[in-house]
Amino acid sequence: MTGFARREESGPFGQLSCELRSVNHRYLESSFRLPDELRALEPELRQRLGSELRRGKVDCTLQLRPAAAGAHQMLIDEAALARVLERVREISRQLPGQHTIDVMEVLAWPGVVRDEQVDSDSLFNAARRLFDATLADLAAARAREGERLGELIEQRCAALADIVAQLQRRAPELQQRARARLTEKLADLRVQVDAERFEQEVALILQRLDVSEELDRLAGHVAEARRVMTAGEPAGRRLDFLMQELHREANTLGSKSQELDTTRLAVDMKVLIEQMREQVQNVE
Repeated sequence: MTGFARREESGPFGQLSCELRSVNHRYLESSFRLPDELRALEPELRQRLGSELRRGKVDCTLQLRPAAAGAHQMLIDEAALARVLERVREISRQLPGQHTIDVMEVLAWPGVVRDEQVDSDSLFNAARRLFDATLADLAAARAREGERLGELIEQRCAALADIVAQLQRRAPELQQRARARLTEKLADLRVQVDAERFEQEVALILQRLDVSEELDRLAGHVAEARRVMTAGEPAGRRLDFLMQELHREANTLGSKSQELDTTRLAVDMKVLIEQMREQVQNVE
């Protein structure tokens, strides 16, 4: 299922942003792009993602823009400063003439001035909160898409159920027509046949042409698809299986058809099933 969500959060660490993109995929596949400061969080974030989503190809991007240098307290390393000053005085004693010390040059010496270190726990907790909130937004967007897909699938389930009901009502009439065609063909041959043997052969032929079991299974699969969609649980893989079963029964129905109208209805059924199968690929 497709979806997009983005959130930002600011703190002593700077500005943290999280972006999640989801596209259709049969299984759950995720990729993470994290800054070095948050690389250790990747296994935990993958687990959180897997507990919320079941299908889709999801791209997660976390970006950290550190706070400006002026936003942190400037700390002086007293020990480093003492070492630098001691060396300066030693060099000054060895060189003739007057020497002055430039304060800014001393402060610019590596290690003398350092920024206040960001608390790793604070940054990690902020990243967790931000990721969870963004993931909730993504799940909500996917749920809205799922509702729209559910309506489309339900429309096709209703049309499919209507075709099945039509065929079930016409089943006795279709058998009578098949029997009448056999009788006419026999009459055209103008031969005498044993009536009991004729009835046995007709029964065997009608049994091979009987589609009542296929229609019952089709009706059952449609009912199960409707139940799965309203169960409030992940339904994608279950619906995948049901689409395969519906397609198998529709094919069998078409192969047994001896009437043009029945063949047309079987084709209509397969079109509806294929439309549903395409939509089911997007359903979690």
